Amino acid sequence: MEPHDLPDTGFLSCASDRLKRLLASQATEVPLDQGQVLFEQGDVGDALFVIVTGAVEVSILSATGRKLSLDIMRPGSIFGEIALFDPGPRTATVMASEPTRVLRVRNPDVLEQLAQHPELAADMIRLAGQRMRWMSSQLNEQVFLPISSRLARKLLHLTEETQSCTLGLSQSELAEFVGATREAVSKTISVWKRSGVIGATRGGLEILDRTALHRLAEPDLI
Repeated sequence: MEPHDLPDTGFLSCASDRLKRLLASQATEVPLDQGQVLFEQGDVGDALFVIVTGAVEVSILSATGRKLSLDIMRPGSIFGEIALFDPGPRTATVMASEPTRVLRVRNPDVLEQLAQHPELAADMIRLAGQRMRWMSSQLNEQVFLPISSRLARKLLHLTEETQSCTLGLSQSELAEFVGATREAVSKTISVWKRSGVIGATRGGLEILDRTALHRLAEPDLI
């Protein structure tokens, strides 16, 4: 992805070419060092971000201070888009997990452009609706799916993005990703190891049977 080009993925996949050009014209680049926090949960946000190179971890803290990792995002991923429609407190913390470059598109700059091109406002509203439906489906998964399905989906998601069969996360880190205890994750992984679905590597896991893992990710198919 060239600097100041926005991807045709995720949140922007259904945007019109005119709206994508408008957003791209307002983008500025922000470099991040490994471990640098871009913003924290609760910070006032007013911008969308696109990853150019590197990777970021998205996480939240519960009321008791427990960390829950939501995702690891890589080049082409888009986050923070809620702030384009309604600047306010950030709902998660984003930290660079390696040296990273992101593009930033600020709400005031977009509103200024929409005032000049009001016909694109309907496109923005449609994108907001799509984002709300996605968030609802994610919440349903977290609340209603059993831990085995949540863990299988997370393993597939994290390894599909890198086209790899290995994942360098500890069981404690995986527990943070699926909102479960380390003991529950360890028990599930032990069963999958005995079944030949996954194997152990130094400091992580290896997916041995991706088809079986897809079945485990869909509880109705088990």
